[in-house]
Amino acid sequence: MAVSPSSSAQQARQALADRLAELCRDAGLTGLDIAARCGWSRSKSSRIMNARTPPSAEDIRAWCRACGAEDQTEDLIASLRSAEGMWIGWRRMERAGLKRAQEARLPLYERTHWFRSYSPGLVPGLIQTRDYTEAVLRAVQRRRVAVDDVAEAVDARMARQRVVYEGDRRFAFLVEEAVLGNALCGPAVLTEQLDHLLTVARRPNVSLGVVPKRPDRSRMPVEGFWIYDAAQVNVELVSGYLTITQPSEVAAYADTFAELADMAVYGEGARTLIAAARGVLG
Repeated sequence: MAVSPSSSAQQARQALADRLAELCRDAGLTGLDIAARCGWSRSKSSRIMNARTPPSAEDIRAWCRACGAEDQTEDLIASLRSAEGMWIGWRRMERAGLKRAQEARLPLYERTHWFRSYSPGLVPGLIQTRDYTEAVLRAVQRRRVAVDDVAEAVDARMARQRVVYEGDRRFAFLVEEAVLGNALCGPAVLTEQLDHLLTVARRPNVSLGVVPKRPDRSRMPVEGFWIYDAAQVNVELVSGYLTITQPSEVAAYADTFAELADMAVYGEGARTLIAAARGVLG
């Protein structure tokens, strides 16, 4: 299990370790007994029970056999998979290509009613044009993905955008002003993307804020993130994809979003910045 910077993932690992330790106690065994029965080093069972070393699925099976608790095996392995899923490295997430990673998020999007998205570098995926998306995903594929399914991944992201137009969902998008001038796609595609932002911003269920560049900011840019209702945050970092469900952490991201939103301009102010960026592109 990869080590995550999130206490949500840490707490999930600790909860699994606590359940394994409880099985050990209920069976009247010690950590040394478990190690002996499983053929491990004397310290391995201690490291697992103290959440210092994450167990593998095979470790859990051996542990349950040693404790005479085989009926607990599948449930504990499911807990392991859940904890692993809170932090996924890009290599693991994208080993089968980009399409599957795009499709995997659709159920989350479909059950969410209030989306909050902050982006310091790129236009958020739900309001990207097709050509902009293709440029972004092509850059990702060249950098870290062996499988070339960019065309299929673009189709999947475009299909996912229907959530903006269906149901009673609300969307609050915040972008740094630099997003309006930064791109991987060239001037023509970026111009089309800026025009699309103006169109999307007119929708009654969409709020589009632009955080202006200024020398006296009260809050510096942070990593890009999405908040889904008040239940989950996803963060794309250099090394992987982080899922946060711990309420205190979700609240911290919500507070940060609110601070950045207070610094943003909307309506005519946002349109002025977008028009200025478009003018630079000619």
